[in-house]
Amino acid sequence: MTSFLISALLLLLLVLFWLLHPLFFKPKELATSRRQMNAEIYRQELEKLEAERASGAIDNEAYDQSHAEMRQRLFQDTDEPDDLSVMGSPKKTIIGICIFVVLLSIGFYSLLGDAPRVAQKNAEKPMTKESVEQMVAQFAQKLEQEPNNLQGWAMLARSYRVLGRDVEAQKAYERAGSYVDSDPQLLADYADVIAANNNGSFAGKPNQLLKKALTLDPNNLLALWLTGTAAFNAQDYKAAISSWERLSKQLPADSDEARSINLSIEEARSKGGLAPASKPAISTKGVSGQVDLASNLKSKLKSGDILMVIARKPGERMPVAVFKTTATSFPMSFVLNDSLAMSPSNLISQLPELSIEVRISKTGMAAPQSGDLISAPKTVRVGSNNIQLLVDTVRP
Repeated sequence: MTSFLISALLLLLLVLFWLLHPLFFKPKELATSRRQMNAEIYRQELEKLEAERASGAIDNEAYDQSHAEMRQRLFQDTDEPDDLSVMGSPKKTIIGICIFVVLLSIGFYSLLGDAPRVAQKNAEKPMTKESVEQMVAQFAQKLEQEPNNLQGWAMLARSYRVLGRDVEAQKAYERAGSYVDSDPQLLADYADVIAANNNGSFAGKPNQLLKKALTLDPNNLLALWLTGTAAFNAQDYKAAISSWERLSKQLPADSDEARSINLSIEEARSKGGLAPASKPAISTKGVSGQVDLASNLKSKLKSGDILMVIARKPGERMPVAVFKTTATSFPMSFVLNDSLAMSPSNLISQLPELSIEVRISKTGMAAPQSGDLISAPKTVRVGSNNIQLLVDTVRP
């Protein structure tokens, strides 16, 4: 709303400047009036008359008569008021134009509606499944007139997929033809559609499409998932595990998707009678030391308060590891290593140094709260021992 009002105000100022420009900036040269033009014409006629007398073309009597007639016409023509535009009060004109433009703008704004009203009207007509299906149907009718629009048929296929109409989606993919062959994501989606229409079987064309997709992009997430699913359904558990592990490595370790993939991998290991994957040994390389509490803050410590020693990569906000315990007596010892890592892909043992700070919280929540007791951050080398941290500040 604010950006709309600013844009409208700037546009209004631009219009006013354009309208009022002549009132603020006078022209460098004044226009020639009709009186001046008439005077110049008669001057030239008088000069011509004088030249005719000097050459003997007319005598003195004729010259005097013509001169008198011309002088009389000159007085008559130049006696009328000049027709040059006479500007009245510029201030009144400027004020009048400003009031007119502003009132006109307000009138149009009130008549046509403001931005919130337009947004409200749009919100009153939410997109429904019926309206989406109608749009897709219209798009399909348009493509019947453009059978060679392969990209359009691929788009229609994906639209049918969103609507759960897999049979129509498969037919649209078939009509997309060669356009699908160069896009690994479309190939994987096409394979998924055929399998869905074939009771989940990837035999035949779906497997061929997935192989082509992985040839184009070996790390395509959908193709890896479907390849693993096809192998799992065929009881080829080793192949399923191989595809899913490649997929899992591309996902954040703490994401729901990664956890779901890992459960599927464990299920494949169980059904295939395969030994569980050996977990890498946890490195003991880290930092250790003691935390003390300033004497003037000990009265603020309450039973159940949670002490957290937070380690971060210098310059970053996300913690690498967190040591958490109940705050009791001080000084308290702490040890931070890979066993407390927030993510297996971001370990203390892989970093040269850490930024460490202490926070004593009433709730133990990750987000800092007003009233928490905190220490100043300290940057230390990984592998350092006997680090001393003092909690001496109340967070405002």
